[in-house]
Amino acid sequence: MENYGTVLLVEDDNSLAQWVAEYLNEQGYETVICPRGDKAVEQVKLLAPDLVLLDIMLPGQDGISVCRDLRQFYNAPIIMLTARDDEMDEVIGLEVGASDYIMKPVRPRALLARIKAALRSQQEPQENRSKSLQISVGSLVINTQSRTVFLAAEEVHISSAEYLLLYYLACNAGQVVSRDAVFKATKGREYDGLDRSVDVLISSLRKKFNDDPQHPEKIKTIWGRGYLLVTTAW
Repeated sequence: MENYGTVLLVEDDNSLAQWVAEYLNEQGYETVICPRGDKAVEQVKLLAPDLVLLDIMLPGQDGISVCRDLRQFYNAPIIMLTARDDEMDEVIGLEVGASDYIMKPVRPRALLARIKAALRSQQEPQENRSKSLQISVGSLVINTQSRTVFLAAEEVHISSAEYLLLYYLACNAGQVVSRDAVFKATKGREYDGLDRSVDVLISSLRKKFNDDPQHPEKIKTIWGRGYLLVTTAW
């Protein structure tokens, strides 16, 4: 069977972890289980997985803290899992660098689709690096090789999910891009009508670029149409 990559599953529910691992193994993903949050960083450094599935409620260290620690050195996708229908968990998870978010109980096909989409969205910007190593919009500069972002020569630290969104908006600067287009480009899947993750990321980017959330000038939401990175505001 073809190997599509290695997945580290950080999950303390043994029965859930076993069936998810078995399912993903059947789909061609080598899956390693880590049952504790405080062991996750060590496992990622050891395995260098292509993707991390990370539960929020974990013994030793919670998933939010683990995600924050991983983003100090790990740039591949992190999909967070939670049994709690808590919007604040989603907001915090995305702000500390989660690539995507899925609620329990996990549906096998939906999980597989999210994994494929996350890996695909990770690869596409890398494939485009040969076209341009740098994107500039006014004083905003994005280095696509190092995935670093600068505003007026000052580095702005952003998460991987924020980078993918900013990269797409900058590539389409001056054009309104639809929510569906953003989802396909940054998450590799269509907008389901409920997911607010892009709105959360837009809000986070505005904060980091000092863009007034009440009257944004740099990244605008065009109601009924989508989003616009304004070329003259940078």
